[in-house]
Amino acid sequence: MPRLAVGDVAPDFSLTAADASTVTLSEYRGQAVVVYFYPAAMTPGCTTQACDFRDSLPALHAAGHTVLGISPDPPAKLARFAERDQLTFPLLSDPDHEVMEEWGAWGEKVLYGRRHVGVIRSTVVVGPDGLVVLARYNVRATGHVAGLRTALGV
Repeated sequence: MPRLAVGDVAPDFSLTAADASTVTLSEYRGQAVVVYFYPAAMTPGCTTQACDFRDSLPALHAAGHTVLGISPDPPAKLARFAERDQLTFPLLSDPDHEVMEEWGAWGEKVLYGRRHVGVIRSTVVVGPDGLVVLARYNVRATGHVAGLRTALGV
């Protein structure tokens, strides 16, 4: 799958959120949006990453960034994840991984020495104009948000 790069137009999407609402990327036009893709709610790495985003929300919001998390999990599981870990940003369901494929966050990867196809842990920052300002693929759950904040000057 091709990956997004700085300067690309971020593909629009509409996905179901944990609260059963529909979230569309274009609704955030005029704001900077951090879109991050993660493999599975309530797993250790994904929980660490989500909690790091949660804990960084005040600083990200102060700098004008909104956070959206996307996984293939169904909305009900995302709702449990959000409640359990007090996640206050939208968690979106992409069960058919169409958005992940379009954004380059779905493909072959190696996990524990075995190759398989799945979610590539990734973060893409979309500027207020809808253009990609930062794209990182194959990121680690631990420490990723701190590095992202440094890259964004937050």
